Amino acid sequence: MDTIYALASARGRAGVAVIRLSGPQAVYAATALAGPLPPPRQAGLRALRDGAGDLLDHALVLTFAQGASFTGEAVVELHLHGSPAIVAAVLRRLGELPGLRLAEPGEFTRRALENGRLDLAQVEGLADLIDAETEAQRRQAQRVLSGAVGVRAEDWRRRLIRAAALLEATIDFADEEVPVDVTPEVLALIDGVLADLRVEAAGARVAERIRDGFEVAIVGRPNAGKSTLLNALAGREAAITSHLAGTTRDVIEVRMDLNGLPVTVLDTAGLRDTDDVVEGIGVARAVERAGRADLRVFLCDEAGLPDGLAPEPDDLVVRGKADVTPGAGLAVSGKTGQGVPELVAEITARLGARASGAGTITRERHRLAVLRAIGAMESARVEVLQGPDRAELAAEEMRRAIRALDSLVGRVDVEHLLGEIFASFCIGK
Repeated sequence: MDTIYALASARGRAGVAVIRLSGPQAVYAATALAGPLPPPRQAGLRALRDGAGDLLDHALVLTFAQGASFTGEAVVELHLHGSPAIVAAVLRRLGELPGLRLAEPGEFTRRALENGRLDLAQVEGLADLIDAETEAQRRQAQRVLSGAVGVRAEDWRRRLIRAAALLEATIDFADEEVPVDVTPEVLALIDGVLADLRVEAAGARVAERIRDGFEVAIVGRPNAGKSTLLNALAGREAAITSHLAGTTRDVIEVRMDLNGLPVTVLDTAGLRDTDDVVEGIGVARAVERAGRADLRVFLCDEAGLPDGLAPEPDDLVVRGKADVTPGAGLAVSGKTGQGVPELVAEITARLGARASGAGTITRERHRLAVLRAIGAMESARVEVLQGPDRAELAAEEMRRAIRALDSLVGRVDVEHLLGEIFASFCIGK
């Protein structure tokens, strides 16, 4: 296998830059630059020199033995001064050494997968951790990266293998009298795993929203103060405001962090009947995007709720322009800021309640694998209830469920996914 190298820290000028090497020639290559290396997991200051012996930089060198590194291979890290010129010179020198090549995007992590250091769900968790922008995203990604999906999948798999083994025993001894009826134990195992998987499937959508972000749509009649409220929430002039009705024609999005939750707030066109073709398109888009949002904030004026869209039970109905239209209930003024903290707190509380129901699985791929397992197990349960004559069909359905769970952590049926997954990683990771 090739020895690969790459800049593992961000590009550009910095205090420190890290170059990582992994593979059978990693120690040889680092020795060619730095001379004798420190023992594994002990850092040492070394002078890095080019092929002519000229000084490139003084660097902190850290080595990891094969089997005890991120990739599972021998790994050396060079912690340099973060000068682009120094980094370029060291990379150029590494490129001159035989058996070395520049790493492809995500190749270090792919080697960790291939060498059994991470399972596929952990790889996806690492990608999510790198992309995490909020505290909720960080916590969720850390949970997946720590192996929570693999631990749960292994537990489900173990129970299903036990159930399948009991069914196989029934088949093997079909011509003999089996002393114990295995049906109650098999059904108990199936029902226990089914209950767990249904909870996971229900929580997958919420977990995916934490990863990708919740959407909150501000809807109302024209001139209800929606754009002004969006600007107040964003803390900047994100949307054009005007006393003229119909100013907002398209959906304007502002991404923000609400108490650790990633939220995109949508400012939509005012909802009304109009003969203006362009405004009509904007109204249609407003209805469509608001319908798909996780939460809607209905900003009401003296005319009440807008036509064309009705609040759902968890939506917020808020009185707008509170500075000029006093009254009871939750009210906001984007112009003065009145009621905005209370509105943010209410939005956060409602989305936080949903986030508390997030499952361990976080991606659509995970959810589909769980749904396949549920379908196979439901079929197996039906076959078990038909009696011993259907044990062979039940066992095959159990094997199908096990294969679906194996795909969660990358044991089977994932080769076509790897290119897409690792393409999202940066070079050096």
